[in-house]
Amino acid sequence: MAEAEQYFLEDLAVGMTASYDRVVTEEMIEQFAEVSGDFNPLHLDEEYAKGTMFKGRIAHGILSAGFISKIFGTVMPGKGSVYISQTLRFLAPVRIGDTVTTTVEVVEINTEKKRVSFKARCRVGRTVVIDGDALIMVPSRHAKQAA
Repeated sequence: MAEAEQYFLEDLAVGMTASYDRVVTEEMIEQFAEVSGDFNPLHLDEEYAKGTMFKGRIAHGILSAGFISKIFGTVMPGKGSVYISQTLRFLAPVRIGDTVTTTVEVVEINTEKKRVSFKARCRVGRTVVIDGDALIMVPSRHAKQAA
């Protein structure tokens, strides 16, 4: 397992970004169904899904949203960061074989409360599939040195 990176509060600046690419596989969808208990046939049964507005299976929206968490927990800010809140708007489906490109951007820093606001987006090609905002508590380098 790769070690998580770490940005302290003092390392971050408005406009900074981090990205992550991941191909969604059938195995991931099946594993997510097992972990979450969400066995909606829209995700797991091609014949059922063909009869829906999507005309085929799609990935769980929260599976793709999990890539946002991956960035916050292991890339930026990384180690020691804590999710406070997240909003998500699911705008388009993700299908087996799609590469989801997830990008987060620092939009505001509250140094007093050690909170950082981010814009979070997942895209498949040029299509935004998830759009949202997150608030993350980020460790301070000064607090670490004082400990």
